[in-house]
Amino acid sequence: MIKKAIILCGGTGSRMFPLTHSINKQLLPIFDKPMFYYPLSLMMLCGIREYIFVINKGQEQNFRKALGDHNDLGIKIEFVTQNNPKGLPDAFLITKELIKNQSIAMILGDNFFYGNMLSPLIKQTFKFKSGCNIYLYPSNKTSSYGVVEFNKKNNIKKIIEKPKKTNSNLIITGLYVFDKKVSEFASKLKPSKRNELEIVDLINQYKTKLKITKLGRGSAWMDVGNFSDLQSASNFIQNIEQRQNYKIGCIEEIAFNNQWINRKKIIKRIKFCGNTDYSKYLKNLISN
Repeated sequence: MIKKAIILCGGTGSRMFPLTHSINKQLLPIFDKPMFYYPLSLMMLCGIREYIFVINKGQEQNFRKALGDHNDLGIKIEFVTQNNPKGLPDAFLITKELIKNQSIAMILGDNFFYGNMLSPLIKQTFKFKSGCNIYLYPSNKTSSYGVVEFNKKNNIKKIIEKPKKTNSNLIITGLYVFDKKVSEFASKLKPSKRNELEIVDLINQYKTKLKITKLGRGSAWMDVGNFSDLQSASNFIQNIEQRQNYKIGCIEEIAFNNQWINRKKIIKRIKFCGNTDYSKYLKNLISN
């Protein structure tokens, strides 16, 4: 059973320069919340209470300010600085001592997942003992992501990184689950032509122990890599929240519903959020 997750909030954010010269991309707002709230909220919905945030140098205080006291959310967070981005698998090398020989999930801090039955589906996949689990989503932008190709028997044929041509439309999203061997396997990887450790190469280390979960109709996934993506994600969330009157990615609500925190903690979070629509939503949460 997965009990800990890495929230990867490193990288240069070069597609959002000059804004990200001074701040982690994952601290930018998607509608009314910091970007990293959304992947964090998904992991909380899946029952995860221990986190490792991999962040850029000099950004820990900014994340702490954006998050507030994590004890008021009933979760534990540790911060690890990534001095130089070296590819996604590098996260498992710099957090090796914190992983402590256990299976772990990793979710990218700029990925947004949405769907009514999504968290129960993912939570079920967290009940695993060995191997690797990846989560696939249909897309027409296969040249920008890792892609899984299947043979005629619907078995995995191969996994390729950013193919120019492919017969598959299933791309690998920014959520992964690896067993306790992940740091060992990551240490054996060699940099690609981009001079980075590639997540596809790490996944291929598992071969026969690779599992897949397809996220299909009724779910949404966005990789917020540029300003257009940021605007699209904000509009998506704003439209749903204003029509349904429910918050997406409200970490306080999830912690409260999970019975990790009580009304007193919610009141502290209301003060933290100030005089905003977000704090009003929290007030309604404990007034019902």
